[in-house]
Amino acid sequence: MIGLIPFPDIGPDIFTLEIGDFAFSLRWYAMAYIVGIIIGWRIAVRAVKNASLWRNDTPPMTPSQVEDFLTWIVLGIVLGGRLGFVLFYQPAYYLQNPAEILMIWQGGMSFHGGMIGVVLAALIYCRRHWLPVLSVADMMAIATPPGLLLGRIANFINAELWGRPTDAPWGVAFPGAAAQDCPDVVGLCARHPSQLYEAGLEGLILGGVLLFLAWSRGWLKVPGQITGAFGVGYGLSRFIVEYFRQADAQFITPDNPMGHVLSLGPVGMSMGQLLSLPMIILGIALILWARRRV
Repeated sequence: MIGLIPFPDIGPDIFTLEIGDFAFSLRWYAMAYIVGIIIGWRIAVRAVKNASLWRNDTPPMTPSQVEDFLTWIVLGIVLGGRLGFVLFYQPAYYLQNPAEILMIWQGGMSFHGGMIGVVLAALIYCRRHWLPVLSVADMMAIATPPGLLLGRIANFINAELWGRPTDAPWGVAFPGAAAQDCPDVVGLCARHPSQLYEAGLEGLILGGVLLFLAWSRGWLKVPGQITGAFGVGYGLSRFIVEYFRQADAQFITPDNPMGHVLSLGPVGMSMGQLLSLPMIILGIALILWARRRV
């Protein structure tokens, strides 16, 4: 390949502690979840402490409620993310191997599934405590991008979810037989570092835009606007990156090398695009609906 950057010499484990026959490893992916949740929690607490950001100067939660709510969010992320991966991406495999569904440490999480899990957890929590659902959703939206940023960087470190082959000068030679299995390529195969594309779009750019809208444009005063903006921003980011990201192996066949799950003549959509399209549509609809209620 013309452009090729060697994969950095870094493993998936930050460190490993061995005590006799017992070994404990802290992985970058787990650390990304932990740090992302902590940063999101602090953003949410800071937001609810600033009453002037919210409609009628009334935050949807108290700081102590945010801490209690965090437990529900973690459960929604883990359970929803895992079940989403099982149902959306490898249902046939897990139907034959149901015992592996709970083996989260083996990898396999879906953002869209995690989002559904978080939404359900938030709805239950809000109903139990009589909290304004849309304002709570807005608070969650501004707190989410740091976790997306760190999670995608961890995907890169794990050398997973890499992109399609490329001649771009920033193409990365990811390790592993699967990553190096590129048709018509002699020597090392460079691929798009699509994980970093997503980190930049979903984490840095989307996060910056949402914080700007919340703190400088008063969007939290109109419940639902920030949530809609998150849906549009994430959906567009993921839809774009899917053009550079390698499709999941189970969707790729000799007759479908691009891994499309929906074909529309000469073009098609991947599973990620198919799941992101409703987010864009619903996000736009939510913004318009929220503004009309003002």
